[in-house]
Amino acid sequence: MINKAWCGRFKEQPEDWVDDFNASIDFDKNLINQDIKGSIAHATMLANQEIISHEEAQSIINSLKSIQNDFNHGKIEFKASLEDIHLNIEHELIQRIGEAGGKLHTGRSRNDQVATDMHLYTKEQVQEIINLIASFQHTIIQLADQHVDTIMPGYTHLQRAQPISFAHHIMTYFWMLERDKGRFNDSLKRIDISPLGAAALSGTTHPIDRHHTQELLGFTHIYENSLDAVSDRDYIVETLHNISLTMVHLSRFAEEIIFWSTDEAKFITLSDAFSTGSSIMPQKKNPDMAELIRGKVGRTTGHLMSMLVTLKGLPLAYNKDMQEDKEGLFDAIHTVKGSLRIFESMIDSMTVDTSCLNQTVRKDFSNATELADYLVSKDVPFRTAHEIVGKIVLDCIQKGIYLLDVPLSDYQSYHANIDKDIYDYLTPKNCLKRRQSYGSTGQNSVKHQLTVAKSLINSV
Repeated sequence: MINKAWCGRFKEQPEDWVDDFNASIDFDKNLINQDIKGSIAHATMLANQEIISHEEAQSIINSLKSIQNDFNHGKIEFKASLEDIHLNIEHELIQRIGEAGGKLHTGRSRNDQVATDMHLYTKEQVQEIINLIASFQHTIIQLADQHVDTIMPGYTHLQRAQPISFAHHIMTYFWMLERDKGRFNDSLKRIDISPLGAAALSGTTHPIDRHHTQELLGFTHIYENSLDAVSDRDYIVETLHNISLTMVHLSRFAEEIIFWSTDEAKFITLSDAFSTGSSIMPQKKNPDMAELIRGKVGRTTGHLMSMLVTLKGLPLAYNKDMQEDKEGLFDAIHTVKGSLRIFESMIDSMTVDTSCLNQTVRKDFSNATELADYLVSKDVPFRTAHEIVGKIVLDCIQKGIYLLDVPLSDYQSYHANIDKDIYDYLTPKNCLKRRQSYGSTGQNSVKHQLTVAKSLINSV
């Protein structure tokens, strides 16, 4: 039987099923690279401070690298009886180099050790998420560039509202992702902090150099308070929040993709690679990848709520409850990274039916506001113009026609100032062309928006 690291205080060993419940090795083995990195930095500092000899430090470092290599090649099996990644590595280290391996833990605790691992892991993963968002934004820009002149119906309340540029519509998601990227970048200031050397909660009596390990591990900042260092999980909550909001944005985009690919819309066709069929209906082509991304928001939001509830009311400093910070974060990171990769490839490979989109806006009343604006240009008060157009639309619905089909004599029966130029005025292309306010859907405004977006992407 393997003795626990804390066995000196106890007369009895826990049963195997208790070990299994208590252990975190099944998931915190994901932190092996960060744990090895932190331990190498700690050993280097201990030798530099003459707390251990340089020979002992080198032996520890070489063995740690060997353990990492053996794990990566499937040569080591970690044990639940040793609880976590830290004690499994320490046990293996002592098995390999003897007493010198037991000196590695001098001046630190598992509390600051796991905090260091989690800061390193979260920092790496957040930077990867930022890169994936930027890559997705590139793809959105490329698609938008192709469809500045493609016109589609814009919606409010899922009812057709006004004609807009397809490029303008999808660029909305570029800006959502830009804000997501900004939040992740800003969060790095609160992630990129070294807790190593805070020990269990109060620091250590050994003459360690926390600034040295901070530098070795590439952290920009260092915790000023040892209690805060081991109890802070704000950066995990913040990361889970940022992931959840990014997933909400992907979910909104997914919902549009799902609708656009229906027979009722026929705006786009998804690649077969991102669709599935039915086990009973041979004709079906289902947008399953988009639906899965939409569904996974519940998962990532759940992890955020779970972390908030776990932290609520916890006294300082470390408590075993904090072991629950890992699985949710690992899963949320895996989920958002996978969703970003899938979504980018999905829209990069989809086909936009420009003909269908351009025809769609000729068979609706999304140009009704244009007719009201036309009357305003004839010195009709907007409220009066709104009422007149409402009556014209109602008449069209009853006759089964659209605004471009209304005879000029009928228009003039509503207002004498309506002239034959109304038909050119109401074409979807001209509806867009007149939208010249900053940030609008007019072609020139959209082209400027794309220029701004490209400059943001290229400046990174």
